[in-house]
Amino acid sequence: MRNRLIVLALAFVFLALAVGIESFLRPRAFPPDRAKFPIRGVDVSHHQGKIDWQRVAADDVTFAIIKATEGGDHVDDTFATNLREARAAGLAVGAYHFFTFCRPGADQAKNFISAVPSGEQLLPPVVDIEFHGNCPRRPSPAELNAELVAFLAPVEAAFGKPAIIYITDEAAPAYSAHIAVRERWLRSLAMPPKEEDWVYWQYLDTGRVDGIDGDVDLNVLKGGPARLSELFGAAPDSSSSGTPRSP
Repeated sequence: MRNRLIVLALAFVFLALAVGIESFLRPRAFPPDRAKFPIRGVDVSHHQGKIDWQRVAADDVTFAIIKATEGGDHVDDTFATNLREARAAGLAVGAYHFFTFCRPGADQAKNFISAVPSGEQLLPPVVDIEFHGNCPRRPSPAELNAELVAFLAPVEAAFGKPAIIYITDEAAPAYSAHIAVRERWLRSLAMPPKEEDWVYWQYLDTGRVDGIDGDVDLNVLKGGPARLSELFGAAPDSSSSGTPRSP
């Protein structure tokens, strides 16, 4: 009996240590300076399940970037609902596309354009480039850029705004310096971004927000309400100077 109690006690100690180590290694919420970055947002997909957007909007969230598509034929099955309900809750909304390495960029552009309503006010389209969950073959920088440009050209023409590129820390060393020049959405979970030129900063991927069950990505916008209004504003007409920069 005594030996059994010792074994149970040791098991409890090891479990407590494991939980403590996991908690220590887990990215911590270090809210960015709200005086400097007053606009907070989330990015979501079907992984967040059913979202109560009215509660989200009441919990210090101003914008939402919602997964629309992936590759050449996949549409996130919660996109239309999330877009409609987040907009109804008063959030500035936008859509992102997960860019795959095994489908032509032109096919992916068609998928995104067909899924995202172009006649509604939206934040600039976002293209997500990362290794996790992507096709196993990794293209050369030149190959990726060619397909990315084939995606960007029709998407930017359809929505009238330069796209924003999100690229993970893992993929950035291979591709960041070699792809089309667009404003960036940076992911930096342990410290503020080293780069100065960014639009969104994803500072936590284990955030909690009222109205969303479980973890959610948290972001801040570089700039205040005027910058958000500029991004969310109506697309410029063809005679304006808002032409995307060349790759």
